[in-house]
Amino acid sequence: MRKILVSITTTYNSDWRAKIREINKFGLEEVALFPTCLNKKERKELYGMLEKSIVKSIPLVHLRDDMVLKELDFLAERFKVRVFNIHPCAEYPYKESDYGKYKKMIYIENVYLPLDEEEVKKMGGVCLDFTHLENDRIVQPGKFKHNLRIIEKYPIGCNHISCLEKNSHQDQLGYLRYDRHFLRKFSQLDYLKKYPKKYFSPFVAIELENTIEKQLEIRDYLMNKIIK
Repeated sequence: MRKILVSITTTYNSDWRAKIREINKFGLEEVALFPTCLNKKERKELYGMLEKSIVKSIPLVHLRDDMVLKELDFLAERFKVRVFNIHPCAEYPYKESDYGKYKKMIYIENVYLPLDEEEVKKMGGVCLDFTHLENDRIVQPGKFKHNLRIIEKYPIGCNHISCLEKNSHQDQLGYLRYDRHFLRKFSQLDYLKKYPKKYFSPFVAIELENTIEKQLEIRDYLMNKIIK
């Protein structure tokens, strides 16, 4: 059964503390977690708030390269994590040996560089970020074709969904991008209709800075209009 998960995102425009309060308000016991921009001290605060919250299950967690095995143990045991994702080692170096028993639960996200087939093969497979994929289709067709070949060949363990804008912008690394993490209108998700249903994994996370209340509306839109 496919799960479309609202998410606690931690990018610089996302108030993750407010999101946890919203989760309690709406009685949500299952969410995805993106501690992507939090250092060790901030993550400790995040975990403390989660332990006191209504959340019982976090099926999908986005790893950082500085997260240690002890953190993965805590998340897996306390919140029943089913899959992790991580950025490619070439972008944010991590030690594969650090993750031991979780290796096949960790999926490599398509981000800036083309997916490394050997890395994908060693880990669980691919975390398919649809918005990154669509951005590549527009801006880097060679990389897009390469990643499609990998996606077709290896398991897709989880997905991220953000939104697409008509006008491009440069990100902090100077890359030309159309993808964004704040949704203004539902039509910004309609690019997803061009991708086959087999690309949607059992764990689909809404990776947006929008409030949890808005993410619940987005989840309904995805379920009724996109991933029927």
